[in-house]
Amino acid sequence: MLINKLRCLVLLCGLYCSPLIAADYDLVIANGRVIDPETGLDGVRFIGINNGSIEIISTDPIDGSEVIDAKGLVVAPGFIDIHSHTPTLLGQKMNLLDGVTTQLDMEAGAYPVDFFGQDYKDGAQLNYGASVAHFAVRSKVMEGINTEYLLGSSDPLHINGVSWTEPATAAQIEAMRVMINQGIDDGGLGIGVLLDYLTSAISDDELRMLFEVAGARQVPIHVHVRRGYTGDIAGLIEVVDLAKETKAPLFVVHITHNAMGKVSEWLEIIDDANDAGANIATETLSYAAGGTSISADVFRNRDWQGMFDITYEDVQWVATGEWLTEETWNKYASEQPGGAVNHHYVKEDWIETALKWPRMMVATDALPAVDLRVKTNPNVAGTFSRVLGHYVRDTGLLTLSDALARMSLHQAQWLSQSSSSFDKKGRIQLGADADIVIFDPIKVQANAAYGDPYQPPSGIPYVVVAGQIVVKNSVVVAGVYPGKRILGDAK
Repeated sequence: MLINKLRCLVLLCGLYCSPLIAADYDLVIANGRVIDPETGLDGVRFIGINNGSIEIISTDPIDGSEVIDAKGLVVAPGFIDIHSHTPTLLGQKMNLLDGVTTQLDMEAGAYPVDFFGQDYKDGAQLNYGASVAHFAVRSKVMEGINTEYLLGSSDPLHINGVSWTEPATAAQIEAMRVMINQGIDDGGLGIGVLLDYLTSAISDDELRMLFEVAGARQVPIHVHVRRGYTGDIAGLIEVVDLAKETKAPLFVVHITHNAMGKVSEWLEIIDDANDAGANIATETLSYAAGGTSISADVFRNRDWQGMFDITYEDVQWVATGEWLTEETWNKYASEQPGGAVNHHYVKEDWIETALKWPRMMVATDALPAVDLRVKTNPNVAGTFSRVLGHYVRDTGLLTLSDALARMSLHQAQWLSQSSSSFDKKGRIQLGADADIVIFDPIKVQANAAYGDPYQPPSGIPYVVVAGQIVVKNSVVVAGVYPGKRILGDAK
């Protein structure tokens, strides 16, 4: 009788009294091949995530409220795109499917910096941020207009206006100095300088001022250097000398597209400068064409055919994918001066040379993606998957760990100079932010192509941002917004 009563009590407690037993972790990624480029970890592990952070990396199974079985898959730090011009909902979607967890515009920037990401005001699925836009500050000082960003600005953006073509006075340069400092105070991650687009406008004094601010504040200055014929080093030397003099952290954007066949020489110059105490970094794209406005200074005022060693037939009109002729070039330049072109001049061996540089970073330089009916370049959808599929698996140019460092760790280390938020990104380590990409090393590949830019990659089934699944079974999860705006520490 007593045994029966005890059985009843146990049964009743099971039904009515027992508390719910919570899982140890919000999310567990189980059985995956975990790679952390910074520590050299490369092995099967179980990752436990709570409150957006990695709490445990275990060789033994662990319990989670939600579990991703990553058997046969690689678990890696989410990719950090340090050079993107597409803070749009479509751009965000395509980036996520390519494994991007942080989207930044450090080349062009924004002013005010919180203008970048206007499309995310109701919630972001990835992290985002920007440098202080020198071009926007210049437009405000010299023309009194608000061109806060490359798209969606309050006033129309015309890159043949006064602030894009005329030198500034000494007083205007000092006014810019004040505003750029204010932009850093407001959370800018550095200073973005479109120098090549302003070739005829920026004086030595103005450029020096920008480097002086970057040096004094110790924030990165990202520069699209003045372009010369077939990789002329003069544009690089100009900014390297200023970096050495002012101690500014200098970032040379898309080195492959500027150095061209002299990319090895450019990298040697950077190595020599760094060996002498400078702080210089750079990036490459994984797609070969250059993408920009048909009204860019290089097309309006310079011998672009001689510089790039191409002609009209090597250029595509981005919106339609059509290859141009002299007649259609002139038509579009006249009727749609704000339109974009892809000019095909970069050689594969230039990219390979750049990628082998130990501190190289990979970036998209993605043009704005606004509507599936309007084409853009394929960088937005295939940059990182192309590295994994082509340069790691197919050609063996890079090891998997080296490639991941070039797509996440190096960016985080560089940006830690301006924001301690990056101390916890680009890594699979205890306490790191749970921004994670999970991919199949055998199947991963880019499918986006010129003329067909919105094809998502294969082999990236899961993406996690701040511990929340934002891509599941290679589909973006609707209604999940864990992304945050990343600001500089000055804020």
